[in-house]
Parts: sequence; C-alpha cells; structure tokens
Amino acid sequence: MTNKSLSMGIAFVHFMVLASLFFIDTRSFAADFRLEIKGETGPAIGKHIVFVTGEEYYRSEEGMPMFAKILSQRHGFDCTVLFSIDPNDGFINPNKPHYIPGLDVLASADLLVLFTRFRELPDSDTKHIADFINAGKPVIGFRNATHPFRYPADSPSKYASWNFRSTKWPGGFGQQILGDTWVSHHGKFQKEATLARVNSQHAAHPVLQGVAPELFARTDVNGVNKLTAGDTVLYHGYVLPGLRRSDSTVTDGRNDSPMPWAWFHNYIAPSGEKGRSFCLTAGSSTDWLEEDLRRLVVNAVYSLTGLEEQIPARSNVDFVGSYEPTAFGSHTDEEWKILSLEPMDFGLVGR
Repeated sequence: MTNKSLSMGIAFVHFMVLASLFFIDTRSFAADFRLEIKGETGPAIGKHIVFVTGEEYYRSEEGMPMFAKILSQRHGFDCTVLFSIDPNDGFINPNKPHYIPGLDVLASADLLVLFTRFRELPDSDTKHIADFINAGKPVIGFRNATHPFRYPADSPSKYASWNFRSTKWPGGFGQQILGDTWVSHHGKFQKEATLARVNSQHAAHPVLQGVAPELFARTDVNGVNKLTAGDTVLYHGYVLPGLRRSDSTVTDGRNDSPMPWAWFHNYIAPSGEKGRSFCLTAGSSTDWLEEDLRRLVVNAVYSLTGLEEQIPARSNVDFVGSYEPTAFGSHTDEEWKILSLEPMDFGLVGR
C-alpha cells in the first residue's frame, strides 16, 4: 500500500467516526438490552429511575420509554428502561416471562416503576428487586403491577410467595407492596373505558397540583377490594359504557361504590423496612394521551423521590419527540418477531 492510499484510508476512517458522532444522540443508548437516558436539566439531576416492563396487553414497552423521555429531558431524572427480551433473538417480546436482563441496575435506583404481568424470573434476577424492596425504597406500579409475578404451586423459588395468589405472603408482591393484588375486571375489557374522579377528601393533596379533577382512560376499571384506611386514594374509577370520553357513566349499579383507581400505599418489606408506593390501575399506551394523567404520574414521581415540595404548579409533561401509541392488545410470538423491536428503538432518536 502506498503512503498516499494509506493516508486516504486513514482520512476516510476519521470521516466515518466524525459522521457517526454527529448523527448519534449520546443522551440515550442501549447496553445489555437496557435503554438509558441521561437527565438533561431540572430539579431531579442526580436521581435515577428504573422502569421494568413486561406485560402482554398494554404496550408498556411504548409507554414507559415515553415517561423516561419526559422525566429525563423535562425534569432531570436519569432513566433506565428494562424490557422482556426473547433470549433466542434479542428482540423485545413480552410473551417471554422469564427474561428481563439488566435488573442489577436497581442497585443505583431511587425509584422503581413496575409494569409487569405474571413474570417468573430466575431468583438471581428477582433478587435485585427484592434488595430494592427490602431497603424500603419507593415503587410505582401501573395496571398489571398488582399481579406482576406468578409461580406454579410446586415452584422451588425462594420468591414463590410473591405469587399474586399467595397465602403465605397474602396477595403476594402486588397486595403487600402496592396495596392490592389482581381481583377482577370491574368494567368490560376493551369495551368499557374509565372516567376517574378526584376523591374530595384528598383534593388538596400536593400530587394533585395542576391535575384535573376528572381523568379519562381507555382501559376499563379494575376491581380493588383490599385497601385499608391507611391508604390514600386520590381518584376513584367510574365505568363508562363505551370507549369515548363523552359517554355517560353506566347506571347498572357498578358505579354505586366506585373502585379506587389511584392511591398511595405504605408498605412493610420482608426485611421489616418501611416504604411507600403509588399505584394506578390505568396504564395502556393510549391512556397516556391524557395530558393530566401524565401530570399525575410525574407529580407522584416527585413525591416519591423526595421532591414533593418542588412539584411545579403545572408540571411539564409535553412529549419529547413524537408519541404515537398503538392500540392495546396481545401479539403472537411471530408478530413480535416481525416487529423486531430493540430498546434503542424507543430512545430519543429511535429508528
């Protein structure tokens, strides 16, 4: 090779490196099947949120990265999003209940946001969640998080009592950490939406600052029946007869005693440490189109991370980039394979 061709080759390599640096947004990157987005600016600089997704219906793999973008770029939180991954091809597939790589990152987290359904992870992975809980750290749970784990009756797992039907640790993780486990669909799944109304007893709660007294969600109302007087219910959910916000609430008796829909819960971990959680039984990717529902969540994040006194009068919950959620519902393994989604697809730049 001549000196001239060698020089040209080196120049080309330099050009490609510079071009790649120009086009890559280094604020978000994927490592070990994680999506990580650094905090940009705001009062939460230095605080770390870990989102754990893995459920088949409500597109948590879309909604949680959306919140990670808002909370990092609008408020300063460092955010990590974890996904259920198919170990055979490395793509996102919530149908795979045994593999959510990257849970070790919880060791540095200030808040866990959980949106999983019926997971059965290896004990070595679940231990990271257990360590977080046993330290009494705060948790937010959406929709299916009331029943995030499921184990067979003969499971040898040391976390089998986390099962949503556990009698050893009544109601398992959901009931013990969030306040209730899976009970029922109070509304009709995919046919009846929710109108949530603020609980007048807590209308002055700081987390409700700037949040509307009525919220709409396309998901149906879930049954909730195990909360206690120690839980702080901010909203109750009323059943709508269809999927439109303009529908009047049903009059068949189901709204006579409306279900708790968003609440704070004080938990006691297996270690004896005390912690605090927030649970919302809505959470489909399309539910988050409701601006004030996003604001409720952001305010709850502030509250649980020691920033309650800094909740803005009207928290900025504008989307970062575009957000075009898909309708909730399950996919087959083959459909997930065709989608071939990776964590980076939900980053600040995306595909």
